[in-house]
Amino acid sequence: MWNIPTEERLAKISRLYETEHIPLKDKLIYLHFFIGGCDWYSAEFDGDDIFFGFAILNNDYEMAEWGYVSFRELRDITIQGWLEIDCELEEIWQVRKASEIEKIRIAHGWLKDKETTQGITKEYELILKVRAGHFQHFQDLFAEVTSPYSEFFGIDPYPIWQEANGNKTT
Repeated sequence: MWNIPTEERLAKISRLYETEHIPLKDKLIYLHFFIGGCDWYSAEFDGDDIFFGFAILNNDYEMAEWGYVSFRELRDITIQGWLEIDCELEEIWQVRKASEIEKIRIAHGWLKDKETTQGITKEYELILKVRAGHFQHFQDLFAEVTSPYSEFFGIDPYPIWQEANGNKTT
């Protein structure tokens, strides 16, 4: 692993289960590990080997999730025997809330802090989510509005997609 975090940096991370009462949006993300299209964002650490945080593998925002990852396993990952995982340097990475990290926000479909859904229609909320990148393809939006389990079930996706993309049909 390139740029292995220092013991001092690791000691600043909340301990496992210490932030259970904090909503996911408000959890502080202390470290960012990455390689290729994969990102691991660490919110908690057991002090030895296990991180709790958010992972996006192969740029797959739809399957991204909160969970646990072994520090030893992260350090051992290589691609073609030489490309290693990196940890963003402390001088570059700023500890911040999960909702302030664009990739996490997009994966969750969280709107930006200045955007609010209070007092807006479901249709306009979907437009904001498309613009925020939550639905990268029309098919993703279509799947959302045709799922009977979605709060957006039954909304016509075509005008939403057109409005969100500046009335472009592609």
